[in-house]
Amino acid sequence: MLRRNLSSVFVAGAYVFPGGAVDEADKHTDLGRYCAGRTDADASALLDIERGGLAYWVAAIRECFEEAGVLLAYDAGGRVLSLADGETAARFVEHRLAVDDGERSLVEICAEENLSLAVDRMHYFSHWITPVGAPRRYDTRFFVTAAPPEQVPLHDNRETIAGIWIRPQDALARYEAGELELIFPTVRNLDAISRFERTEDLLDAAARIESVPAILPRIVADDHGTRIVLPGDPAYEELAAAEGWAGGGAGGPSAADWPRG
Repeated sequence: MLRRNLSSVFVAGAYVFPGGAVDEADKHTDLGRYCAGRTDADASALLDIERGGLAYWVAAIRECFEEAGVLLAYDAGGRVLSLADGETAARFVEHRLAVDDGERSLVEICAEENLSLAVDRMHYFSHWITPVGAPRRYDTRFFVTAAPPEQVPLHDNRETIAGIWIRPQDALARYEAGELELIFPTVRNLDAISRFERTEDLLDAAARIESVPAILPRIVADDHGTRIVLPGDPAYEELAAAEGWAGGGAGGPSAADWPRG
């Protein structure tokens, strides 16, 4: 997890997963040439969009590279990219800076280094949309993958100012103790992945997911104060009925209904 810069406009100081928006460079016209094991049609079907789904996987890999220095890719021999060699690691530090600064695209790095992005090792896991009425909103897809074993993550010291490897259960415990600042979707995603004993179990379950419903929380104010409710909660269905929009169908099942492996 990475801690956002204290001067960030959105959730400054919070611990988050690496991520960001899909850039134009992520939508390269020949993406399939640089991606291994997943086509645009496959990716788009999983995201329930008409086309362009593969760019989401590319964006997720690029953001992990920019923000955490981890590049999920295969070398020319089909092995997960290793940065154990000092000379190779130094070269990819320069590549990372060039991609982060917008001087080069990730596809250009792949072409130069004869790499294929390991999109088949990254799985679509959840989809969260910020509640209506929030001052800043986002529509975010979350992915899970195993970190490459011979790469050392390091925060970018620009958008992010710290990085930690932490068990989901420990992150949630530190959040409850007031030691980590987390936003609601991060908490719920940590809760979801904490149910798996091993990384392999999580990835196996994620690989078998055929449909990921969008989770659109709602903000409810009542005698108990202001709170967030999720699809499947009684208050959510009551609000849907009162306002005349679809309840559980609009937001999908609550996090409690996600696969447990």
